[in-house]
Amino acid sequence: MWVRDVGAFEPIVDLRMFTAAQQILAERARRFTDDELLQLLAALLSSKGALSGLIIDQVEDMPSSAAYRHRFGSLLRAYQLIGYRPLRDYRYLETNRALRLMHPEIVAATIAEIERVGATVSVDPVTDLLTLNGEVSLSIAIVRCQETAAGSLRWKIRLDTSLKPDITVAVRLDAGNKHPRDYYLLPWLDVGSSQRIRMAEDNGLYLDAYRTDDLAPLYHLARRHSLVRSA
Repeated sequence: MWVRDVGAFEPIVDLRMFTAAQQILAERARRFTDDELLQLLAALLSSKGALSGLIIDQVEDMPSSAAYRHRFGSLLRAYQLIGYRPLRDYRYLETNRALRLMHPEIVAATIAEIERVGATVSVDPVTDLLTLNGEVSLSIAIVRCQETAAGSLRWKIRLDTSLKPDITVAVRLDAGNKHPRDYYLLPWLDVGSSQRIRMAEDNGLYLDAYRTDDLAPLYHLARRHSLVRSA
């Protein structure tokens, strides 16, 4: 037989506070539909006159800004669905976020392909600098694309002057900053004197000599070759 006695022990937290906290947790754990999320967002916009991640997170009975990012891919996408356009252009924030997610994927794929051709790769956990076969240091930089007012495409590559990698692999993204457009294998010996390199779609022999459609030249460089000793 179980005997229950309410209040048998002195509570650590006041019962009213505990009950209120449980109600808040239950509300936040509630599974909203997409329409419900957007209705709440539209109502918040109507009352506040503007939206931001900070404004959303300050409202206790609202789902978090992270919930909107997870459900709709980004806050900007959720804003678009309710017809809200921020006064400032925050698209660059979403692009930067996508680049941060893209970088480890490209690094991992590059390492896998280098190892596939029989080379060894070590990664510095602090700087992300790669060392091939214990000999050549490599830095991978993802370079976002920017469009000028005239419609031309531009890229800016910032070289790491503190690490001075032997080769900087510049991954130039397409106009939408979604996929790699091409690659530049830039040797420090030739371009290290420039901290920043500005690129157009065509850059002349000085830079385009290092351009490649894929990373096959890098993998060929990393591949070990056996030397046959002649008698």
